[in-house]
Amino acid sequence: MPMPGFEEYEPAGDCACRGCAQRRRALARARAIPLRDGGHPAARGARRALVLATAAGVVLGGGTTTAVAAATPAPTPTPGPVALDDPSSPQGGRTPLHGPKGGPVGKPGAPAQPGAVRRIDRATIINRAKLWLEAEVPYSMSEYWTDGYRQDCSGYVSMVWNLGSNEWTGSLDKFATKITKDELLPGDMLLFHNPADPNNGSHVVIFGGWVDSTHTHYIAYEQTRPNTRKLATPYGYWSNPTKYVPYRFNGVPAGILPDTPVVPVVPDTPGAQPPPAGSKPVDATVFPGADKFGPGKTNDHVAQLGRMLIERGAYRFYPKGVADRTWSDHDKLATAAFQRAQGWTGADADGIPGTHTWKLLVEKQGKNIPPTVGAAPGPGGVRAYPGAVVFRPGQSHEAVRALGRQLVKKGFGKYYTSGPDLRWSEADRRNVEAFQRAQGWTGASANGYPGPETWRRLFA
Repeated sequence: MPMPGFEEYEPAGDCACRGCAQRRRALARARAIPLRDGGHPAARGARRALVLATAAGVVLGGGTTTAVAAATPAPTPTPGPVALDDPSSPQGGRTPLHGPKGGPVGKPGAPAQPGAVRRIDRATIINRAKLWLEAEVPYSMSEYWTDGYRQDCSGYVSMVWNLGSNEWTGSLDKFATKITKDELLPGDMLLFHNPADPNNGSHVVIFGGWVDSTHTHYIAYEQTRPNTRKLATPYGYWSNPTKYVPYRFNGVPAGILPDTPVVPVVPDTPGAQPPPAGSKPVDATVFPGADKFGPGKTNDHVAQLGRMLIERGAYRFYPKGVADRTWSDHDKLATAAFQRAQGWTGADADGIPGTHTWKLLVEKQGKNIPPTVGAAPGPGGVRAYPGAVVFRPGQSHEAVRALGRQLVKKGFGKYYTSGPDLRWSEADRRNVEAFQRAQGWTGASANGYPGPETWRRLFA
């Protein structure tokens, strides 16, 4: 009699194909989810013991089909986290936070309520986004980080917004309000959810600010394979760009925009009190005074200045892509570059904003900061990124030659037959592509066209 074959099929925890998704659901119903997918360790051990015992029975029985059962009955496993929404989506469903032992904190099926979100300011949102970036949290649709949030794209946004539960791309919009592209500010999200087929491209990222005044590229904070990343990204994304919709978290105060007042934020701490009734909000269009800027100053006006400068071409002065509430050399250098762009010199371009500087920025008047390597160097001595427009076919610029020389210096100049030269060429693109691939980047991240991060690494 032929010997039966035994196969233990383990679905990939991060695979979104229908086969693995159906297998994970079957295992969940059998209360035997694999350990890596959140199941109880005893369940995996019992299942493996049964397979080994069965195989042993076949061998000892001389080829008979009688299986030998395990001597000790398997303990009843604790069910792992089961998605509360469509489990075939490319991220987990709505689930509570998970504690340090892997168990859910709170009742499954009772995630955060959209009408009761915590208040949070933009600086805190971006700082939370950086936590996983600095920790290099690996991507997973089934694992939970130490803070209890699921390690996929929607779990990341849930963490960044401090929702208190793990949402998915089909529920995040319930916590936010749809806005326009022109209204985007750091801390907002760009969401693509395909309800007809969640496997087909659904994704979400945190908007970190515009790369330059053209608003064709932005800084995206996102959870993706292999781990959390921050990258200059074409609007709205590398694929399915027209399907990404901008949203603003309902817990964030009103954005600082021209003719939009600043709404004070109630801190998310016990005993915090709202602002006194009848208090007058700050008018973001009025110059707050030079005493709000300079060494040692920390306030919302400094952050507003930085955001306005980034919109006018000062991204290269902010290596992290976002403005901060604390004054630094980044702000001074960017302000001075904007002032020089207006043709000002001497004390008129000292890097401290005055009434005229503020008016031009708020009303979006005057000249933008030119994308040139001849401008003031960026912080840390890194040569300033000149802007993506320089690195295109037919363009000639000193930055192209500077890029080529740095590529040769770093050992990535094999495609040059002469030069490097002022004129952008296919040899430049291929050398840049080789450098990008050496960073571990693939796809659109290694297309041979240098962005701010490629530039920073080359000149670091």
